[in-house]
Amino acid sequence: MSLIKGGFLDRRGFLKTSVAAAAAATLPMSGAMAAPKRGGHLRVAKGHGQTTDTLDPGQWENGYMLALGFAIHGRLTEVAQDGSLIPELAESWEASADASEWRFKIRKGVTFHDGKSLTLEDVVNSINHHRGEDSTSAAGPIVEPIKDISTEGDDTVVFTLTGGNADFPFILSDYHLTIHPADGDSIDWKSGNGCGSYILKSFNPGVSSTFERNPNHWRDDVAWVDTCELLAVVDQNARTTALVSGDVHAIDRVDLKAASLLGRKPGVTIESVAGTQHYTFAMSTNQDPFTDNNIRQALKYAINREELVEKILFGYGSVGNDHPIGEGQRFYNKELEQKTYDPDKAKWYLQQSGMDSLSVSLSASDAAFGGAVDAATLFQNSAKAAGIDIKVVREPKDGYWSDVWMKKSFTAVYWGGRPVEDQMFATAYQCGVAWNDSFWCNDRFDELLVAARAELDEDKRRDMYYEMQDIVANQGGVIIPMFANYVSAISDKVSHGELASNWEMDGERWMERWWLNS
Repeated sequence: MSLIKGGFLDRRGFLKTSVAAAAAATLPMSGAMAAPKRGGHLRVAKGHGQTTDTLDPGQWENGYMLALGFAIHGRLTEVAQDGSLIPELAESWEASADASEWRFKIRKGVTFHDGKSLTLEDVVNSINHHRGEDSTSAAGPIVEPIKDISTEGDDTVVFTLTGGNADFPFILSDYHLTIHPADGDSIDWKSGNGCGSYILKSFNPGVSSTFERNPNHWRDDVAWVDTCELLAVVDQNARTTALVSGDVHAIDRVDLKAASLLGRKPGVTIESVAGTQHYTFAMSTNQDPFTDNNIRQALKYAINREELVEKILFGYGSVGNDHPIGEGQRFYNKELEQKTYDPDKAKWYLQQSGMDSLSVSLSASDAAFGGAVDAATLFQNSAKAAGIDIKVVREPKDGYWSDVWMKKSFTAVYWGGRPVEDQMFATAYQCGVAWNDSFWCNDRFDELLVAARAELDEDKRRDMYYEMQDIVANQGGVIIPMFANYVSAISDKVSHGELASNWEMDGERWMERWWLNS
């Protein structure tokens, strides 16, 4: 029985999948589109990257490192362009009837860039890199339910979980969970030696990286260009200029207010893909005044969401409702009342907290998302009618994620979202996890998180996720005013198949999926 069914896992009986079920999903193509061709040098500028970036997969936190990681490393599973889950280094998998034990058959014939063959030890050590009390990995929360990892024979890794998890194979597609060569009880991540379709030739954090096609990769339907250069160009104007001048073939994070004008440039195409990306303002609920949920609710009603979608996203997105689940996801709560701008209700919540006015500082930088400072200023203006004074603090771009995010009490943030609800909630909303950027804890939410993960009845599971979205929206410490499309601009010298929506720029797998026309 196939696990791939309409983009989600089939839970009837003994769950399993095979490579044959997914072969057709690897490269969707339009009938009128020319076939991919090999050769050339691809240069891409991304609005991410900082000097503190590291090759440790547990510490990756921006799109630059996602793109690098997807190019040079492999994972057990992969999210295809159509949103379904397909095999990568795992050739197939199957689960017990209660989905608490999973067996992954590891692909034969895979080698690392130094020629070493992939072993079961490499897989076990790579996942264990993110486990344990001493782990600082951002993936720690999503692998925490793994109770034990063992091997069977020479081709199978067995994951025993603390409870059932029908979405577990999706978890293993997480961008942090790359497979590296074993090094004693640990892994070698420092060398950049991977088993991906590209070999890392140079890594200059916050500046640039270069890559060369891996001639010994196990797949022959990826990695079309010979070499690639990835540039960290956080300045929006500089990125746009690089594209228009022909210095680069593609850019992400297009200046939305100038997108239509840029799209009229000869040889430039604007591409917009709706997904799970959302822009947020995180409040540290362990610091006053954000310890009081009345204050948090006041701020949520003091923001004009429609105005932000219009003036920051220029229509390339939709209104958010203070939870991270997108409208296209399986358990999106379509019954939850949508918050709207309501200064009177914001004032009422302030009064419930015993205050008539409020003054807070909001840190923002375009490193968080394009237009973040402008968004904070619009928030400042709309909040005045509720008696709330928001002081906008413009932060530097470099070091924003290491020095501002989760360091200051009220910050602008972007999230790419996750393909399944459990993964998103476990990564950023479970009490005590590394990337819970509002430092929020809720016993009922955590209880539901564990229960929903193990529940195989779709209706019961839906009810749980509906309640969790309600709790996050009305008790949580994150304001989520808008979901943003992934908007990029590419040269007509570049072609590709169907664009994935799980991350920007084709799921950040553009390096292996795109090709040059000439």
